[in-house]
Amino acid sequence: MKHIVITGASSGIGAALAMQLGAQGHRLALAARREAELRAVASRAGSGAIVVPTDVTSRGDVERLRDRAIAELGHVDVWVNNAGRGITKPALELTDEELDQMITINVKSALYGMQAIVPHFIARGHGQIVNVSSFLSRVPFATFRSAYNAAKAALNALTANARVDLARTHPGIHVTLVMPGLVSTAFQQNAIGGTPPLPAGTPSQSPDEAAAAIVEAIGHPVAEVYTNPQHAAVALEYFKDVGAFERQAAARR
Repeated sequence: MKHIVITGASSGIGAALAMQLGAQGHRLALAARREAELRAVASRAGSGAIVVPTDVTSRGDVERLRDRAIAELGHVDVWVNNAGRGITKPALELTDEELDQMITINVKSALYGMQAIVPHFIARGHGQIVNVSSFLSRVPFATFRSAYNAAKAALNALTANARVDLARTHPGIHVTLVMPGLVSTAFQQNAIGGTPPLPAGTPSQSPDEAAAAIVEAIGHPVAEVYTNPQHAAVALEYFKDVGAFERQAAARR
């Protein structure tokens, strides 16, 4: 049994992850801004789940989440930075405020989580950080998500750098980057500016499918995982010839 913190746990992938981990008998600290929704998730995730209303864009809130989780669970084994939000606007139309908002929600929130929990992991000699990014951070398929994609790319870099630094000094601490593709959640509706219609046949996963990949990565820690295994091959193809890939992508628009 592991003690696991999940941010963004009130819906979508976070809620599905809570259900699956709770069913396995893990103890959970569930965090999000919406307390009523969190309590509904916790009621279905097992008696060991605690609810901690949290605004992950506030460092103080994230530190209080850590303190409450440690106080009530005794310790933390895994910290999942899952909270995030999208925006619909092309790169050349973004305002300063919109870009700042995406960085705060998708990058700084995870940084706060990492910085809050790593001293606890160091003291215990082991632990795992799981940062939920996006396939769009690697391949520019949905350019209308420009600022979100850029923020998740920044999260990728922070995650990789933290992983290498910790591997040098604290090899018992694992850092995992998770990259879902399109997942059928309320994320699309909740994106700032909504979401334009997607091409017919766009492949998607259920929240349960995406969450299952995270559960596997918690059980068997890896550096990176695409929740849709096919996306790993697409990303490799992109980086083999960025120019050719992007020309083909632009021609499909």
